[in-house]
This record gives sequence, C-alpha cells and structure tokens, in this order.
Amino acid sequence: MSYLSQIENGLRDPDALFARARAVQQQSYGKRIFVRGLVEISNICKNDCYYCGIRRSNAQVSRYRLTAEQVLAACRHGYALGLRSFVLQGGEDGALADGWLCRLVTDIKKNCPDCAVTLSLGERSADSYAALKRAGADRYLLRHESADPDHYALLHPPELSLSTRLDCLRQLKQVGFAVGAGMMVGSPGQTLEHLAADLALLEQLQPKMVGIGPFLPQHDTPFGDRPSGDLTLTLVMVALTRLLLPNALLPATTALATLHPNGRGMAVLAGANVVMPNLSPPEVRGSYALYDNKASTGLESVEALEQLALWAESLGYRLDTSRGDPCL
Repeated sequence: MSYLSQIENGLRDPDALFARARAVQQQSYGKRIFVRGLVEISNICKNDCYYCGIRRSNAQVSRYRLTAEQVLAACRHGYALGLRSFVLQGGEDGALADGWLCRLVTDIKKNCPDCAVTLSLGERSADSYAALKRAGADRYLLRHESADPDHYALLHPPELSLSTRLDCLRQLKQVGFAVGAGMMVGSPGQTLEHLAADLALLEQLQPKMVGIGPFLPQHDTPFGDRPSGDLTLTLVMVALTRLLLPNALLPATTALATLHPNGRGMAVLAGANVVMPNLSPPEVRGSYALYDNKASTGLESVEALEQLALWAESLGYRLDTSRGDPCL
C-alpha cells in the first residue's frame, strides 16, 4: 500500500491505526516514556525561515544566548533530579563556535557522568559535526521539514535548500551520530502527497529519532495568519512513523501540547515515547518563541517531574529518566 493510501486510511479510522502503533511502540520499548531535559541555549539565528518566530528579521524577539556556565548549571540541575539525557537546542547562532560547543559538551559529560547529549543546532559543516561527535555528543536532531524541494522552498528563503539539509543529515550519520529528522504537519502549502514523501524519506534515512509536530503560526512571521496544523493528521503521521520505524524515538512534542491540552498524551497513545521538559533558565523560556503560545510551564517544565510521572501513570505508562538509547 502506498504511503498516501496509508495516510488516507489512517484518517478514515485513526483509532485502529493508533492501536496498531501503540502495540509496536510497546513491543519495542514497553510502557516507558523517556525524559530528556531540554536546554534552549540561544534564540539568535542567522536564518529567515518564513514560519519561525526566531527568524533573523523578527525585531520583536528579545534575543538571548546562554553562557556555558548557565547551560552547565541547567544540566547539573537536571542530573540532580535524575535525568540522564539532555538536549541542547538553539538557532543557527554564529557565536556558537565549534571550540565553545566542544568544550561545553565535554564539560557536561564530565559533570554529568553516564548522560547522553543531543544537539539540535541546525546546519553546520561536516568538520563541525565530526568535532562535536569527538567531543562526546551522542545524537543530533535536524528536522528536514519537507521532503519535497518545491514545498521546502515555499517555507524557506532562497539561501536554504532541501539538498543541503539532506547532505547535513547524511554527514551526521557518517560521523556516527544517532540522527533525528522530522517535519511539521499542516505547514502552508502542504498536501497529503507531501506527507507521503516525508514517510518515503524517513524510510530511506532510517533515523533513530523523528520529531513530528503540527505547524503553529507565529504572529511576527510571513505565515502568522495561517491556520494551525490538524491534530488528527499530526497524530496519524506519528502513528505511521512508529509503524515504519518501530525502534525510533518519537517525541510527544511541545507543539502538540500547545495545540491541544491533551495533545501530548494523545501522541503517546499514537506511538510517541519521549517527552522533553524545559530545563532552560525560567527567565528566557518565553523568548524561545518559535510559534505563538508555546508551552514552557506546567508539565512542559522540569519543575513538574512529579506531576509528569503522575500524568504518565494516568496513561498506563511510566517515566524513564535513563539515557534512553534507541533500540538497535
């Protein structure tokens, strides 16, 4: 059956699809939801992506860049709470040079033994990726956003291309990272055929992680007046990705929690198995505004780990704060 037909069938009977995805999820990982502490290290970005609230031409954003000491303190705090997996995410900030990042990764590994470090810092050179891997980083998340070149061009300025993004993903795999891809669902101009192409690309790439969330508008961007992505379609894509990649780590994304109060739980019941509460200093969390009304408090914050555990139990799952490495 074609990927397009699978999407269409999933939309006709989503509950049956979610049940199949949940069975595969539990076969691979049991009833565990892995926890990653998220540190948003900079909202400065050289790019001008049309959907992103931290695009360089948005003058309304209060810009920040955490110091190495702040990032390390956030990871130490998470480590003391029992977390053994951290995600450092940021815009493509030119000040985040290889030397600075490599020292930071090495220091995190030294201060937080047996932890895993995931980076999500955009397109960099092959030499940069290799240096970061040597410094001790374990995983790298770089969402492809759209597998169709024309649709990719609709979402991004001319200096960015799908071919470059795919080259980066291949380079990341070559240097030994556990690689993550992913896409928005419901982005402007997107069709079901585009989403079918996304699934075909994921089959080809075989990433260890896939971040899938709905498109959410940010009012200071060219797409600020566009509607949000559809909840059911997003969950269908999560479920189909679980069936396609049984051993992948699939986050129940903050975007889903922003779109719907129960979005994160619905994603878990559709095959997702990762949550990423925010470890960033509280005073900057509101400034990492990729889209409007981004959830960064309550269950989205690391301060709520106990409540998060109760939430997982309410779904019939349990939190797992280990490294949570992907199954082979």
